[in-house]
Amino acid sequence: MTADARLSRGRGALGFSFFVQGVTFALLVTRIPAIQDRYGISDALLPAFLAAVPILAGLSSVATEHLVKRVAPSAVLRWAQPLVLLALLGVGAGGEMWQAALALGAFGLFVGSLDASMNMLGVSLQGAYGRSIMLGFHASYSLGGIVGASAAWAGAHWHLALFTSYLPAVVILLPLALFASRFYVDQEAGVAAAGDGKGLGAGGFKLLLPLCLVMACAYIGDSTVSNWSAKYLQDVLGSSEQLATVPYNVYMVTTLLGRAVGDQGVRRFGAVSVVRIGSVVAALGFAVVAVAPGAWTGMLGFTLLGIGLCVIVPQTFAAAGRLFPNSSDTAIARLNIFNYVGFLIGAPLVGGIGDAWNYRGAMLVPMVLVLVTLFYARSFGAKEARYGVGHERRVGDRAVDVGRGGNEV
Repeated sequence: MTADARLSRGRGALGFSFFVQGVTFALLVTRIPAIQDRYGISDALLPAFLAAVPILAGLSSVATEHLVKRVAPSAVLRWAQPLVLLALLGVGAGGEMWQAALALGAFGLFVGSLDASMNMLGVSLQGAYGRSIMLGFHASYSLGGIVGASAAWAGAHWHLALFTSYLPAVVILLPLALFASRFYVDQEAGVAAAGDGKGLGAGGFKLLLPLCLVMACAYIGDSTVSNWSAKYLQDVLGSSEQLATVPYNVYMVTTLLGRAVGDQGVRRFGAVSVVRIGSVVAALGFAVVAVAPGAWTGMLGFTLLGIGLCVIVPQTFAAAGRLFPNSSDTAIARLNIFNYVGFLIGAPLVGGIGDAWNYRGAMLVPMVLVLVTLFYARSFGAKEARYGVGHERRVGDRAVDVGRGGNEV
């Protein structure tokens, strides 16, 4: 098999892994009310159950940082993904509260390793390609989220039991994920060995910290949409219950579309420009939501949010890989923790401000936090991040990334 064919298969396999994770996560979060009803979890206790998942995922991401020094990220992903799917099935299979706690705990532990290893492989593949491809992987995740949310809607519409609703997805996706895992491509052995045991080096985390803050702020914005868009449209903007379900779907679709074309924008204009534009558009979206006179204007705001926020997270992972080329696995594992930090902070932050003041004012808080990205945009790399038009030349069948000193693939 030629090197180009190997990379192409690895890219396709990893894209499918992102898709599976999107389906899996959507099936979990969109059926939270059904999970609560099945296990008799009170409203007071539900936040503790939900918080446990990202907390355990963050701890697992830390553990994965050390695990990949001994085991290839592809091996971690190969087994973490099936275990996440089985944990999802476990959530639907139990009947006692301790069983729900056990299944959700397992989901959190495995999903932390899954997210970290998946993005490790994505960053290393982008380095091998010599051009921006990370947004494409996250577009696959968004597509999976839409498919998973649609499947969850169907399960709820037909009043299917959770286990019955989850079983088809697990039966179909688990063997396909195992098959695709045969084609994962790890970082070159020489590069991996160069960073082995080095960590981020002296002052390394200080260099990574701006990207960590950007990641947390982006996920605060994302969790605001997923947790509060329906309530905001119905309670603040006076929409119907049916119309209130639309903004999140619109957000997911615009996220998918933005990520599908985002790599081309990075190749032409560079990551710094794309991230800056995304931050401004996302902030504008929150501003429109905050001042919207009615439901349709509010939906316009959530549409802008999808277009703006969709580029930030993939480019933050990519920037960490460029910042620490010989220790990218360590950098991504630590950066991934702030995914869960943002998820943990977002929902209670907006809810607390909304209850204490008002929800229009609460939407201004994630708006300001998203704008923080503008102050740290230089961390995304002005030169090294611009791949493609005017920056990449072709030599025979090999791509040469001029911005990285002519490294050949």
